[in-house]
Amino acid sequence: MLVWDNVRIHLTAPLREFITANADWLTVFQLPTYAPDLNPQEGVWSLVKRDIGNLAAADLGQITRAVKRKLKMLQYRPHVIDGCLTGTGTGLVLDR
Repeated sequence: MLVWDNVRIHLTAPLREFITANADWLTVFQLPTYAPDLNPQEGVWSLVKRDIGNLAAADLGQITRAVKRKLKMLQYRPHVIDGCLTGTGTGLVLDR
């Protein structure tokens, strides 16, 4: 399954050809150009940014570690990710 927005790169001929050639196993859901309310990753990044919003990092490495740590924590909390999916109203759910 592929969920994407209307970024110009997604509308190129080679990508359209790939989708057509793999239509037997690939399902594509195309979001409007700007639809953060339909995009579950917006919920995930909102949670990450909430934790690092007040971080006074000394360097890029410290920011990278903080983001990776938060994403790792979320990885072990599938109910939180389910909440991000549910919040979109699309009916998408994680397959376990």
